[in-house]
Amino acid sequence: MPLYEGRHNAENYIQVSENTRNAVICGTEASLQEIAKIIKEAPGAVALDGWYGVPFRTLAEELEKLCGDKEFIFMDTVYKTPEQIMAYKQEFLTEDPSFGYCNMEGRITDLLEEEKLSALSGRLGKGTVVTGYGAAVPALADKYSRIIYLDKTRQPMLWQMWDGELVPFGATEPRKDYGWKEYYYCDYYLLHFQKHFLMEKMDFYVEAVDFENLKIMPRSAYDEIVQSMLNYPVKEVEIYQPGPWGAYRYRDLWDISGLECNAWNELAGPELSVLIDIGEGKTLNMPFVNLMQYPERLVGKYLHETYPHLFPLDAWLDDGYFPEPQPAERISMPIHTHPDTAYVKRYFNEPIGRYETYYIAEAYEGANTWMGFYNDVDLEEWEAKCRESDNKKEIPDWKDYICNWKSNVGDLYLIPPGTDHGHGGNQMVLELDPCPSIAGTEYSFFSYDFARNSWDDKTKTMTAAPMKMHLDHSFRVSKFRREDYVEKKLRAKPSVVKWTKDYYIDRYSSVPEMPFEIERIHYMKKAEYDTEGKYCHVITLTMGKSARIYSRKNPQFSAEIRLFQAAVIPADFGEYVIESSGEGGNTATLVRWKKG
Repeated sequence: MPLYEGRHNAENYIQVSENTRNAVICGTEASLQEIAKIIKEAPGAVALDGWYGVPFRTLAEELEKLCGDKEFIFMDTVYKTPEQIMAYKQEFLTEDPSFGYCNMEGRITDLLEEEKLSALSGRLGKGTVVTGYGAAVPALADKYSRIIYLDKTRQPMLWQMWDGELVPFGATEPRKDYGWKEYYYCDYYLLHFQKHFLMEKMDFYVEAVDFENLKIMPRSAYDEIVQSMLNYPVKEVEIYQPGPWGAYRYRDLWDISGLECNAWNELAGPELSVLIDIGEGKTLNMPFVNLMQYPERLVGKYLHETYPHLFPLDAWLDDGYFPEPQPAERISMPIHTHPDTAYVKRYFNEPIGRYETYYIAEAYEGANTWMGFYNDVDLEEWEAKCRESDNKKEIPDWKDYICNWKSNVGDLYLIPPGTDHGHGGNQMVLELDPCPSIAGTEYSFFSYDFARNSWDDKTKTMTAAPMKMHLDHSFRVSKFRREDYVEKKLRAKPSVVKWTKDYYIDRYSSVPEMPFEIERIHYMKKAEYDTEGKYCHVITLTMGKSARIYSRKNPQFSAEIRLFQAAVIPADFGEYVIESSGEGGNTATLVRWKKG
């Protein structure tokens, strides 16, 4: 699966103490020297634990050269056999070819051999260094005098996985057949809960995104950096993905090396990373979800208590610009629908369903959205045609079934679960949605994709096999909503909730099942808003050149976003100002939870 990062204007410039800035050591050679020093001076055993993709054996080889007579033990020697590990995972991989079942209750200890773990515990003492995933599981953590956690962001790890270079639990070499379902439905949760456990116990944090540029800092410095980040609006490193409906507006806006068409890009969400500039040329790269170490500050008390461990908001852009007219079968998304909370809990053990919106940020000639079914069509006939096609042969009259809506800038489509729909092209869609998964996965059930070839990123052509459908899921959750219902309920209308001579805020109508609000801030020079200490805002500049967002009480806590860039405003940020850097009208579009 091709995935590209975009780092334009992604740096978060924050103020930290001089002691913290000086405590951050940058560069692999200097970091290895510091780790070796920690090992040598430790009064007892040392653990080197971390996320998938960290090359622990290479790390140990380098440290052995620097540490002399220390005993290095690899954690993979404590795991159960590969056959036992795969047997454990079967419950979460399931027979569903497209989705699994989340291992919410699992922990790395489940994969360890009890006798080997007990034996390792008895060996821990001064001069012992244990390296690898789970080196500091709860049964061992208190026996170490020092714990070092090595972290990696999502995208570089995924590139390793897709290239067959990832070394998973219990293995000593990359497993070429390691699959995405193992990661997203089982291993991610084991890694996540281990990391969450160690955030309170680690003594040192290592940025290990790039082994050629390691960075290490003591826990106190890491803590100050994370807490300081929550004083600011947070920008994330965006990701881009080509696809069969991918378009080309991105070429006018951003330079993304290697990206040849853009189906969508993610502006904000839990699977992204953050760049943190702490001054004096020191920039850190860590997972955005590390900020969830302080969840009430980031998402607020209600969301933290209702959906623990989950950052439940996403912002995406669906590119839809084509320089020349194209047929609907080229520029449209698949016809698909989404499940509600009860469905994802039952079938996938996820905390919340997929409740979606399309905000039309730009509209070009022919802008349109597919949504619902025409009032008089035979829906049993439609389902039969989709099942017969299975996306392997065309349905020539598909447009006679799916209702088409002409779009304009500012239109908002509410897409509650069970609503069949698809972006129709010739428009830039800002999707503002809840993220249904701690692991960052989402649930779209495809019923028809025009039997077209998909994108092959190696050849940069639409020559890959057609996408697989999810027909049973799709028709099981579909509410077969008709044209009249869409017109009356789901074509949302804005109404003004605050007006001043300098700016105004409007809010779109909603339906009860949608858990969030979509609002806009319209201003010439600047406007004000407030998180009220309980609502996390994800705000995207949808009209204007750039905007500076800053705390009203502490203006130094600020960030600048540019057109079609988003920022996460932490729930405890309070009153803030959004200020234009140019002339003319500006609009910022935001999503926040209804309850707080």
